[in-house]
Amino acid sequence: MTLDSHCVTTPSAPRRTETVAVIGLGYVGLPTALAMYDGAMRVIGLEVSADRVERIRQGEPDLLPDDRQRLHDARRDPDRFVVTTDVAAAAEADAVIVCVPTPVDASLTPDLTWLRTACATVVACARPGQVLILTSTSYVGCTRDLLTEPLSRRGLTPGTDIFVAFSPERINPGSDAFDLASVPRVVGGVTEECALRAAEVLRRVCPVTHLVSSLEAAEMVKLLENTFRAVNIALANEVADVCQRFALNPVEVIDAAATKPFGFMPFYPGPGVGGHCIPCDPHYLLWQLRREHVHPPVISAAMQDISTRPARIVERATEVLDQAGKTLSTSHVLVAGLAYKPNVSDTRESPALDIIAGLARRASRVSVYDPIVPSVRVGERVYASVSGDLRAENYDLVVVCCRHDSMNPELFDGESLVLDATFSLPARAKTHLP
Repeated sequence: MTLDSHCVTTPSAPRRTETVAVIGLGYVGLPTALAMYDGAMRVIGLEVSADRVERIRQGEPDLLPDDRQRLHDARRDPDRFVVTTDVAAAAEADAVIVCVPTPVDASLTPDLTWLRTACATVVACARPGQVLILTSTSYVGCTRDLLTEPLSRRGLTPGTDIFVAFSPERINPGSDAFDLASVPRVVGGVTEECALRAAEVLRRVCPVTHLVSSLEAAEMVKLLENTFRAVNIALANEVADVCQRFALNPVEVIDAAATKPFGFMPFYPGPGVGGHCIPCDPHYLLWQLRREHVHPPVISAAMQDISTRPARIVERATEVLDQAGKTLSTSHVLVAGLAYKPNVSDTRESPALDIIAGLARRASRVSVYDPIVPSVRVGERVYASVSGDLRAENYDLVVVCCRHDSMNPELFDGESLVLDATFSLPARAKTHLP
């Protein structure tokens, strides 16, 4: 492929794709499908979960306000917006976009179950002329392994009979600061023609595409993006520990450093990281490098720090209670904020879950509170969010893991003892930082 990897390109004579199938209607797939619908395309949304399909049909999934309006409009247009569990419907589409989860298992090994299944379906249903775009984060070479080579074995030559590309998703769940249209899409194809055709499809939702020289380059871009974030969050956590030694507020220090207009990007400490990206994506790279007997010390150390951060919060809870003349073993602790980030109900990989587990092993009693997460399972136990009287003085210690806008402010007022693992509460006599 001879395409200049630094160019941002718009074909002079674009072909128009009429029908797109989006496989996976989660936090990436559903907004993508709705944006494609807004882009005047007929959309077939494919989802294996019948419960998820029903929630979408009823207009109930978690969405930002703009996307919720898009869903309302799309549901009134069943001829052009179809949601189904029949993945074989992908054969009807001119373009297929794969947006399925790529988690890691308990041993931090990539779990490719959903991705392998989705790609096998795409290959089985593929027909000449289709544009196939993988967006799910994975290892370098994944698109070639799961799409290109199986298609070739079927007798469909990528770049000639069918067009295959990788374009990593860049959605920030729960945030409307950057919508799909405002974030450039990186696209790498098997051939230059594959990349151009994929870019044409994606420009229905994003006017700027940045083409790179290969599938593998585009796959590495996504791994770099989230590994960069992981390394810098690990550094921010370490800076917070250093600042504690000098009785300094790390947020004050970071904010001051961020006034420099070049050479610095602020990242902030917290109770750990959660969600679909930072706790998972770098492990796809580490897993692949281990197979090549390559050890990247900076990435490995960062991921180790991230994995142990919740345990540090539990230790800090013990220290705060000790300083107040209490013991964790006899205390009632409230963990406030169960989601992995503010103003979303997603608890995947949330550090609050590990913090609850760590506290439960040592505290007399642990309760939880989250205004938008009604309950959460930790191990064999389901914790229901407390309601009613939420005064913090009812607890020996409140550990704040995530702050939603809708949280009851009384939890952080008065004479309550608070451990602010979010580093976001106003300083007061009984508020402690990790």
